[in-house]
Amino acid sequence: MRTARALATAALGLLVLLTGAGPAHADGYRYWSFWTAEEGSWVYATQGPATLRPADGDVVGFRFTVSESAGEGARPRQRADFEAVCADTAPREGRKRVALVIDPGTHEDAPRGETPPRPWRVCASVAPDASVGDALAATAPPLRYDSSALLCAIAGYPETECGARLGGSDGGTDGAGDGGTDAGNAAEEGDDGGSGFPWVIVCEALVVLALGAAGVWQARRRRAS
Repeated sequence: MRTARALATAALGLLVLLTGAGPAHADGYRYWSFWTAEEGSWVYATQGPATLRPADGDVVGFRFTVSESAGEGARPRQRADFEAVCADTAPREGRKRVALVIDPGTHEDAPRGETPPRPWRVCASVAPDASVGDALAATAPPLRYDSSALLCAIAGYPETECGARLGGSDGGTDGAGDGGTDAGNAAEEGDDGGSGFPWVIVCEALVVLALGAAGVWQARRRRAS
């Protein structure tokens, strides 16, 4: 009897553990993170692209990513190398060259139903007082911003959403894009962490088998007595 009870208890504990430790919804925001290059390394930008005015020879990067807070987004996967990007763009008087590294991110981070473009790099030759936003508009249109000047899309990606909030109960956005509901639904309809194995069903079956074994053992004991 003790063995049957122990088996049933263990199966029940396993069921509670596994069902309670299912994949959590992604929390955070999906957005274009903005980076600057310092000595060849990516550093999260302290200004927005509309206000930051790079110098000639600077490198800036953008990465479409999901993160819980600003500064924690994934960095661009390409190197911050001005010479590699602008080697074929000759200097011009009255212009400055800015290297732009644009990484639309991974399929896992993409809005539902969209496929991210391949990463690319481009050299912008712009006026001396141009902002990063000006350089981006000249080389990677169309851009889309929300009412608070949050950069929503580069080269038309993503199509609709803007700073989509993932997880939580409201599925809203912190911008003016209309993709917040889709982003929330995508988080709620996320995959099972890649395993695809029906652990809950297996655990329920273990519980049934354990309880059944206990019943059979008790019936045999009664007949024996």
